[in-house]
Amino acid sequence: MTMKWYDWVSWVLVFVGALNWGLVGVLEWNLVETIFGTGSPTRVIYILVGFSALYELYKIASKK
Repeated sequence: MTMKWYDWVSWVLVFVGALNWGLVGVLEWNLVETIFGTGSPTRVIYILVGFSALYELYKIASKK
């Protein structure tokens, strides 16, 4: 099974989100806020990470 471009984007966003939460938990350092600031771009990134996680869960649940 080959991954389509949106599968790769989703995987990368979930990975970045997990990495960010790990950094927040261990070092109290938010990578996303450091790169994008505290405005709307950061919020958009968080929303995209959340949708990507839901998409990945859907893919896992729909496998037979």
